[in-house]
Amino acid sequence: MKKIGFIGAYDKTDMILYVAKILTMLEQKVLIMDSTINQKARYIIPAISPAMKYVTDFEDIDIAVGFLSINDMKNYLGLGEEQELEYDFILIDTDNEKGFNNFSLSNAQKNYFVTSFDNYSLKKGLEILSGMQEVMSLTKVLFSKDMIKEEDDYLNFLSLGHKVIWNEYRIYFPIENGDLSVIYENQRLAKIKFKKLSVQYKDGLVCIAQEILTDVSEANIRKIIKNIEKGA
Repeated sequence: MKKIGFIGAYDKTDMILYVAKILTMLEQKVLIMDSTINQKARYIIPAISPAMKYVTDFEDIDIAVGFLSINDMKNYLGLGEEQELEYDFILIDTDNEKGFNNFSLSNAQKNYFVTSFDNYSLKKGLEILSGMQEVMSLTKVLFSKDMIKEEDDYLNFLSLGHKVIWNEYRIYFPIENGDLSVIYENQRLAKIKFKKLSVQYKDGLVCIAQEILTDVSEANIRKIIKNIEKGA
C-alpha cells in the first residue's frame, strides 16, 4: 500500500478523481481519502447512505469521507491497527495542518503541493507545511493561466524558511481553458469523463499518473486515457 499526498488550499478534488480513474484502469485498487475542511467529495460524489464518516464506491474508486486518520478508517472497518488496508494506493487530499499530521504525509511515498497563484491559495497552502519538523521534498502542481516564471519565483520566495525541497520537475494545469465547464458537467452527470478536457489538462494527469506508477510508460497511460474517452 502506497500513500500519496495532495497538499494545498486550492481545490483539487476533481483532479485527484481523474488521476485515480487512470490508476484503476491500470488495474490498481485505489482509495481517495478526503481530509479537507469542507469535504467537497461529500457533495460531488454520489453516496447511497452518507453519514458523518463513510466509504463509497464511485467508478471503481473507493472514496472515504469524514475520517481523521487511516487508523480511524481501520476502526470503522473493524480492522486492527497492525492490519493493512487492501489498496495499492491511498490518495490523500488535505488542506490543513491537522490532516497533514494525522495522515503522516511526511512519510508518504510521494507528495504534491497543489496551488494556483492567488495569495490565499499560496499562503494558506504553505501554512499547512509550517509545522513540519523535518525537511520534505514536494512536487509542485501549479494551476495557472499564463504559466510564467515570475509566478513560480513568487512561490519560491514565499516558501523561504519552510522545510521544503522543491523537486525540479513541475506539473502545470491550465486554469482557464474550458476545463472547468467540463468538470462541472461531469459533476452534474456523476461521471468521470476525459473526452472534452483540454490537451494540457490531460498532459498534467499523465505526468502525475506516470510519477505514481513508475513502471508504466507514458504511452500506456495515454492509451488508457483514450480508452476512457472511447467509453464515454
